[in-house]
Amino acid sequence: MKSDRAREALIDLLYRQSYAVLFANFVIPIPVAYVFRGVLPETALLTWVGAIYLLSVLRIVLAHRYFKRDEAAAPALRWAWRATVLSWLSSLLWGLIGWLGFVHGEPHIFAFTCIVLTGLVCGAVPSLSAFPAAYAGSLVAMLLPMAVRCLISEAPIYSVYLGFIICLAAVNLYYSRVTYLTLVETVRLRSENLELIGSLERQRDRAQAADRSKSRFLAAASHDLRQPIHALSLFIAALATLAQRGDVRAAEARNMAGRLQAVVGNLGDLLNGLLDISRLDAGVVPVGREPVSLGRLFADLSHEYAGAARERGLDWRIAKTSLWVDSDPVLLKRVLGNLVSNAFRYTTTGGVLLGCRRRSGGKVEIQVLDTGIGIAGDQQAVIFDEFVQLQNPEHDRAQGLGLGLAIVRRVAQLLEHGVGLRSIDGRGSVFSLTVPVAAPAAMGQAIPSAMATHGLGILVVDDERDVLDAISGLLDLWGHRVYAGRSAAEACRVHAEAARQGDAPADLILVDYRLSGGVTGADAIREIAAHLGCAPPAIIITGDTSPVRLKEAAASGHRLLHKPIGADNLREAIAASLR
Repeated sequence: MKSDRAREALIDLLYRQSYAVLFANFVIPIPVAYVFRGVLPETALLTWVGAIYLLSVLRIVLAHRYFKRDEAAAPALRWAWRATVLSWLSSLLWGLIGWLGFVHGEPHIFAFTCIVLTGLVCGAVPSLSAFPAAYAGSLVAMLLPMAVRCLISEAPIYSVYLGFIICLAAVNLYYSRVTYLTLVETVRLRSENLELIGSLERQRDRAQAADRSKSRFLAAASHDLRQPIHALSLFIAALATLAQRGDVRAAEARNMAGRLQAVVGNLGDLLNGLLDISRLDAGVVPVGREPVSLGRLFADLSHEYAGAARERGLDWRIAKTSLWVDSDPVLLKRVLGNLVSNAFRYTTTGGVLLGCRRRSGGKVEIQVLDTGIGIAGDQQAVIFDEFVQLQNPEHDRAQGLGLGLAIVRRVAQLLEHGVGLRSIDGRGSVFSLTVPVAAPAAMGQAIPSAMATHGLGILVVDDERDVLDAISGLLDLWGHRVYAGRSAAEACRVHAEAARQGDAPADLILVDYRLSGGVTGADAIREIAAHLGCAPPAIIITGDTSPVRLKEAAASGHRLLHKPIGADNLREAIAASLR
């Protein structure tokens, strides 16, 4: 493809640079006719001049048609040969002058002939070298008649003239070759520059689009973060007012606690969604591919969303299948769960269907079909962006946060699964995920149950006093022995003091990632391990959403938890760390 474009560019140069030769073909015949007026009959001379002008006009018309051509009508190479043939014919007419200059035998005629032909041969180098055949043929056509005349002449001087002609031809062919290679390199560099400019423009457009997306993302995130925080502040003010009045009635306390819990839940959902986006962008989400049974996965999703279907009065159906696919079971379930949840959210009548179809190339297309509101064609390209909710102008948090499909797109890209969408506005949508087929997995051994996690010795490090007290208190309530400190050194001192008083087990390390003084959780774990003389399991807790920070934390090799952490998630992480 690149060689074809380069050849077309050289042919374009052949036409563009031929105007100098055409100009010479209009001007030089006049002095030639004047010099040869006494040598040739007037009719023959006028015929020769007319033929030169006719060929020059034809070449101009051909160039005009070339630049106005339909590129698909005829290949560029055909245009090059058309120009070459006309150039050869014109050169042959000039070559006749070389023959006639010898015939007459007068020195000034011969000298004039040599000057004209030398000038034409040399002048054609930059004009015709873009197509080597054009120049080589033209040179032969102009010099061959003179060379033949030298060969058939008996005088020794003609051998000198023949040597001159051969040297002239060799030198000009060499420079024509050099010019051609220079033009080829110029065309190549120009093509590379154009490709580079195009690449830079595409990168600029992507950067501008990313900047606009980031601004939109931050604006939406800022708004959605303010809403629950604003609600929390109002609930706290109301709770403080009730406390100032005296004893708070149990019903009021329960109502207030329930509403606070709902607000905190919305805030946690938003933060978890933002964290998922950041982890996916940072590339720190591990992928564990294995054969996954779609039948089992569909059954799990069927039970999980059966309650939502009953609440909404929708028909929730699963197409049974025995297929297995190659994917990450956790991430695949997350993607399908987001698609099913989205289908229920925007379907008020009818139902939702989860099924799959075999596709060519060893693929399976998993489909989530709904009879919901559908998506207009001009809006389908943006629904996978962050915080896009086409049918939620009131920003009702009960309808989600607008992050589900953005997470679907990123996870699908991570898994190298294709995401598709077909939708008709007002009639429903079909979201699809294309996954490679896999052979069924062999029956493995049962996963051993988690160790008992009561009565562990846990070193806790967090430089925020409130957070440290909260997590230490929770672990203490669970029956663990806690050695807490706002730094690794302080936690080690607490543990050392406990060891001096008796048994002080150290079964687990729990640290915040970003500590004061530029210390990271990984640094604190190494310091504690040096103090203990062993390396117990460790968990790092982070509130960072920066992709760089997430990569740093993930690179430590320790289990990673993300704030805010629910009690159940913390308990599960502790149990998993001790397996």
